[in-house]
Amino acid sequence: MTRLKIAYLCDISPEHAAPYSGGNARIFKALSARADVTVLPQTWGMAEPLRHAIYALPDGPQLRLRWRAHLLLARLIARPLNRALRTGGFDVVFCAYSFQSLAGITRPKGGLLAFTSDATPTVYKRSVIGQSYSASWVGRRLIDPLTLRAERRIYGALDLMLCPSHWLRSEAEALYNLPPNTAHTLPWGANIDDPGPTTAPPEPPTRDTPLNLVLLGRDWFAKGGPLAFDTLQALRARGVDARLTVIGTTPPDFHRNEYVTALGPLDKTNPTEAAQFTNALRHAHFLLQPSIESYGFAFCEAAAYGLPSLCLDLGGIPVRDGITGHPLPAGSQPDDFADKIMEYFARPDAYIALRQSARAAYESDLNWDAWADAAITLIQEKRALIGRSS
Repeated sequence: MTRLKIAYLCDISPEHAAPYSGGNARIFKALSARADVTVLPQTWGMAEPLRHAIYALPDGPQLRLRWRAHLLLARLIARPLNRALRTGGFDVVFCAYSFQSLAGITRPKGGLLAFTSDATPTVYKRSVIGQSYSASWVGRRLIDPLTLRAERRIYGALDLMLCPSHWLRSEAEALYNLPPNTAHTLPWGANIDDPGPTTAPPEPPTRDTPLNLVLLGRDWFAKGGPLAFDTLQALRARGVDARLTVIGTTPPDFHRNEYVTALGPLDKTNPTEAAQFTNALRHAHFLLQPSIESYGFAFCEAAAYGLPSLCLDLGGIPVRDGITGHPLPAGSQPDDFADKIMEYFARPDAYIALRQSARAAYESDLNWDAWADAAITLIQEKRALIGRSS
């Protein structure tokens, strides 16, 4: 089969590993192993000084302004990109995350438009996740309708929308009236290299041995840190020797005690810090992460280590009940998480099976090779379908 030529489009270069929680870089790397991928420039042409000014702002206003300004200046920004697309002989324009980057883009002759993200602005904002953040009257009444109109125009022109969760797919199909067979569910992978199956998993949890919990993330509150800490306290009140290791951030003093170990951000390219990360996940019994987010790479990373996850059943969290862990209903309290953990004290065989099924899910679905193989297959199938109908 002829190797695809892909024009890769995003508002931030995939050569930078940190933005978009590493997802942009992983998507680009996985596609590049299977196709000839050219990264289209992120410059705004004559409006480049404005782009630099926006990126110099603090994270909050920068995130809000950069895609809204891009939509307003789409014709100007897209002009040099369209020239490159006309002469590049690309089979597909593949956009990751930044839907605004597709504004003003003209489909290359005979080519496809494809997109992937864990959420869209309107789906996110209307969800339980987005409603946890405040919004101004101007945003709700003026900006939101304009955003939805732009989304419907951009998403409606897609050939493929690759959604990492059923949640996003179902919401997008209903909200944007997508043509049939446009949206597909393709889970994303873990943003770590495969650690391989463990040969010495921790013994199933009991009342007589320490119970090791771990939480991953840079934002203690967004990742459900307070609920995780209260669950730790609830377990200890029941006589369980529970411990919590936090990676990626340091909890505030009022959410710390002698049973909380904060490792802070770890650089996985540093052998010493990578070993700390691996050691924590290898010896943990559960990833306890009742976070508020639209996907969550941490759950894929936990599955890579055969580590079951406990979370809230919100958004597109990639945790399957009884397979990679347990998503508890929204509104669950510390005692609910403690109850779920203690169910396994009397069912060691079930705990071992849960670890095995979590690792199996990583090997089959929750890795970037599986995602990219499926994405390339869908692109090839769509190209063949369009070719037959033209």
